Amino acid sequence: MIGGLFLYNHKGEVLISRIYRDDIGRNACDAFRVNVIHARQNVRSPVTNIARTSFFHTKRGNIWLCAVTKQNVNAVLVFEFLMKMIEVMQSYFGKINEENIKNNFVLIYELLDEVLDFGYPQKTDTGILKTFITQQGIKTQTKEETTQITSQVTGQIGWRREGIKYRRNELFLDVLESVNLLMSPQGQVLSAHVAGRVVMKSFLSGMPECKFGMNDKLVLDKTARSGDDLAKSSGKPSIAIDDCTFHQCVKLSKFESERSISFIPADGEFELMRYRTTKDISLPFRVIPLVRDIGRSKMEVKVVLKSSFKPTLLAQKIEVRIPTPLNTSGVQVLCMKGKAKYKASENAIVWKMKRMAGMKESQISAEIELLPTAEKKKWSRPPISMNFEVPFAPSGLKVRYLKVFEPKLNYNDHDVIKWVRYIGKSGLYETRC
Repeated sequence: MIGGLFLYNHKGEVLISRIYRDDIGRNACDAFRVNVIHARQNVRSPVTNIARTSFFHTKRGNIWLCAVTKQNVNAVLVFEFLMKMIEVMQSYFGKINEENIKNNFVLIYELLDEVLDFGYPQKTDTGILKTFITQQGIKTQTKEETTQITSQVTGQIGWRREGIKYRRNELFLDVLESVNLLMSPQGQVLSAHVAGRVVMKSFLSGMPECKFGMNDKLVLDKTARSGDDLAKSSGKPSIAIDDCTFHQCVKLSKFESERSISFIPADGEFELMRYRTTKDISLPFRVIPLVRDIGRSKMEVKVVLKSSFKPTLLAQKIEVRIPTPLNTSGVQVLCMKGKAKYKASENAIVWKMKRMAGMKESQISAEIELLPTAEKKKWSRPPISMNFEVPFAPSGLKVRYLKVFEPKLNYNDHDVIKWVRYIGKSGLYETRC
């Protein structure tokens, strides 16, 4: 695995040096400084091989982090460790710079002893590390604290410590979706998918177990087949999730067998799951473009924007970018709603609206004057792009239930205050013109 770890400043001076294996010597420090930091040409590759030795390096500010090995190791694993090491150092002393590294010299060596053992990465979770390593050094632990640390290091629940207490138990759930679209000028959907995240912020006492349910097609089909009359009578639309990934707290065995998301939540904010769907997407807006060339010196552009969600909902932060040719000399814009401005530096007409209700329509017209050019090549007409934010999930995902169980403490599901919010945003939302 990793033979040694070095931290350099921008001059190439070694700030931290930790060698884990005998096959790496001190001359490796000089080789990296000469061939990478002081190299005449910019080194673009994050992996450099010098004399059968591999140097995996990354830079933060004016500090170089370099992992050295002579073995054929997994490069992704090494870089994942370097990123985790950066996160750990930032959580302890903030910004990574030369002064902070010198001030926390002893602390960094303590961390390196904990996170790497003979070159193999061990625990890199900041929550666990902070329970027994402080900026002043290792605390003298009581018997109870030692037992708690041992259960966290060796047990399954490393993302949450015991003994957490809140005066008011609250649970916040955000369904954040990014809708991506490519549409033809005739209104045909060429490609569309939604990338979603379920972000949870928990302020719960003890070690509660939560159950989270959504209108996943597999879940509803299973409940309907098992004779659940309630599921049949509800008639709620279901969504087909193509793929999903979960936080480490989710019990995957229960999800495979019961399709229920059961977990002991981390304290504070964390990402519960990510998912992707490509079917039955509710597109919040449709852009209808009409571009007409008037000779070689003028062009007319008309764009109609239609919202296709419920009239009771309001979309916010709406921005439509209409590209213009490179030889544009002037633009006259007329819009029914919002503000529109031609930005010559971006070669685009930017149309902004603060908000727009559902099932509404608005349009913009522009007359573009063109300079004569010697090029005979026709303008390629880049697509019209759009940004927006809507208060619903374009994929159709709905939270069916969110339950909390805490057998040890005397509070139940009804005592927990729960908040659920849906936010849909534009990803790459484009319409060809």
